Amino acid sequence: QVQLVESGGGLAQAGGSLRLSCVASGRSFGAYAMGWFRQAPGEEREFVAAISGRGYTTQYADSVKGRFTISRDNSKSTVYLQMNSLKPEDTAVYYCATRDSVVMHDRAGSYDYWGQGTPVTVSS
Repeated sequence: QVQLVESGGGLAQAGGSLRLSCVASGRSFGAYAMGWFRQAPGEEREFVAAISGRGYTTQYADSVKGRFTISRDNSKSTVYLQMNSLKPEDTAVYYCATRDSVVMHDRAGSYDYWGQGTPVTVSS
């Protein structure tokens, strides 16, 4: 059974940084793409970033491009989201997800397994 556990969320000031982590278990980590999504209160879940199984390719939402960086350490079965220059509009619950493919995707429906989420609050 695939399990994803996020950590690293919390409170940050605008302009600050946070690093989210997601540890995966239950199958061979490096064979599958990973993604980060977020959901603000009253809004739909939206794509943030994704990374291919080997980590060779990445994709970002326009709203976070140049500020957020996704990476993975397959030896630790962990994917990271480094968030810099945070803005109040980045406030949301952040979810880690994986899919049954090495190819990344930006659509939430393409992911098969999800973590429980970690909240991020950015104050102005």
